[in-house]
Formats: sequence, C-alpha cells, structure tokens
Amino acid sequence: MKKIFYCFIVLLIFKFFIITESIAQDKPEYCIVVHGGAGNFNSSEFDTATYWKYYNSIKEVLLLGDSLLSNGIKAIDVVEKCAVIFENSPLFNAGKGAVINSKGEFELDASIMDGSNLKAGAVAGVKTVKNPIKLARMVMDSTAHVMLIGAGAEEFAFIKGIEIVDPEYFETPEVMKKYKSTVNDKNGTIGVVALDKYGNLAAATSTGGMMMKKYGRVGDSPIIGAGTYADSHYAAVSCTGHGEYFIRTLCAYNLVAAMKYANMNIVEAAENAILQIANLGGTGGLIAVDKYGNVVFNYNSKSMFRGYKKSNTNLVIEF
Repeated sequence: MKKIFYCFIVLLIFKFFIITESIAQDKPEYCIVVHGGAGNFNSSEFDTATYWKYYNSIKEVLLLGDSLLSNGIKAIDVVEKCAVIFENSPLFNAGKGAVINSKGEFELDASIMDGSNLKAGAVAGVKTVKNPIKLARMVMDSTAHVMLIGAGAEEFAFIKGIEIVDPEYFETPEVMKKYKSTVNDKNGTIGVVALDKYGNLAAATSTGGMMMKKYGRVGDSPIIGAGTYADSHYAAVSCTGHGEYFIRTLCAYNLVAAMKYANMNIVEAAENAILQIANLGGTGGLIAVDKYGNVVFNYNSKSMFRGYKKSNTNLVIEF
C-alpha cells in the first residue's frame, strides 16, 4: 500500500514539472498588443484600399513594438513610441485625425502608466500638442502630478519643448466632412499595452474623444483606472468606447482588480469588465496582456481594430 502511495506522489510531482515546463515553454519573452478603437463598423464593407491602409498602419506599429522589445527596450518606452505612430496617422481618432467638439475645436486626451512602479501621467483637453502621449509621459516623469489639463498642460508642453502645432494640423478631410454633416460615428481611440523581457507591463491610450462632444468634456482615456491601467503583478489594459461608462465602472482597474481579488484569469476578468459596461447600456472594448504574456481582446461593439505580436508568434491583426 505504501509503495502505491509513493508511486502516486512521484507521479503527481512528475506531472507538476511537466505542466510547469509546458507553461514556461509557452510563455513569450515579450509581447505587444494594440487597438485602434472599437465602434460600429464592419471591415468586410471596406473597399480594398481602405482595408489595407488600416491593416498596414496596425502592422507598422506592431513591427515597431516587436523590434523595440526584442532589443530589450522597456515596456514603458515601447508603448509611448508605438502610440506616437498611431497619433501621427490620420486613420485614427488620436492626434492627426482626431475628431472635433461642438465648438469646432480639437481637444485631445492621453495617458500612460508604468506597471513596474504604478507611476502614471495624463493630459486632457490639449489643443496644440502634436503628440499628447509624449506630454503624458513628461507629466509622469517630470512632475509630482498625474494629470494636467487645458492651458496648464499646454504651457507645460511649451516649457518642456514638446512639439506644438497649429490646431489645423489635426484636420483631415474625413473628419471635416463628418463635422459639417454632424455625423458622430468616427472611431479610432488608440491603445498599446506591452510586456517586456524584464517582466514589466505598461499601457498607453490616446484619443480625440467623441465627435461633437460638449467642449470641455473628458472621457475615460486620460483617467488612470478607467481607460488605462498597468500593474506588472497582473496585467496592462487599454480601453476604447463610450468613455462615460468606462469611467463609471473604472473598467481598466476593474479588470486588474478581478485578477487580484477574485482570482480570475485575464480572460474571465476581461469578460467581466465588458459585461459591466454592457449592463449599463454602454459599448466599447479593451485590450490586455498579463504577466505571463496571455493576450485578450474583448468588446461588445460591432468591431474593434486590434492586433498583437509575441516573441514566439507571428503577427495577428483583426478588425
């Protein structure tokens, strides 16, 4: 009887090491995940040229992130640099191509968070900063604050040498056409989350907000815990959608909290976070990556621009 018992214990130990080794082999060395906004669109209805514009834009960001991470660049630097590429693209509602508020003005928001130390920076309502994500990073690194808004943020950008542009820089023919016809369906808030070689997680989100929003409105994207959150012990999250609902549920932190306090895995936590949005009547989505390199996309809108690249996988791009 003792012999059978000891054999059983040895078998369990052997099985444990097999499972552990399997997990170790599957875990990527690093991972980059991006979104280009959730909304009421169907990519099957895109003409060929439009489809490939979006595909190649997302691909460019993922390849940059992959290259940086493979060379040992930290996650916090990677999410910032990748977000800048998105902000410089006229395809998305962030930076160039941002939507217009009810007064015909651009008001841009962005945030960034380092999961290794829980430091964060954010800006809201900036009108002349070419890359709001750079300013959010500067707030994190060079002040004792987390968020700066409006004129104060603009002045801080000027003092720190962040590139300033004429508001007309943000205009695109598509946005101006929709503004003049009062169409408010522009999608494209952008987000980036990453896991680096050192096990650190980071997240960044940038947006122009909602088309025809009341001037002075701030959504979830620059609010740490609502639209952006990163904790290297759990996950990094970036959200997109109807921001008021993401603020009310603290969606990004809600996902991490579910992992931390309810012992959910990242898939369960993401489903729970979006379900709470849906139960309130809101729509949108999120991307997230956990400390093991597990990736999740979850959304209840019609679709979401999204993609990822792990050290041990090929590119994945979907929309």
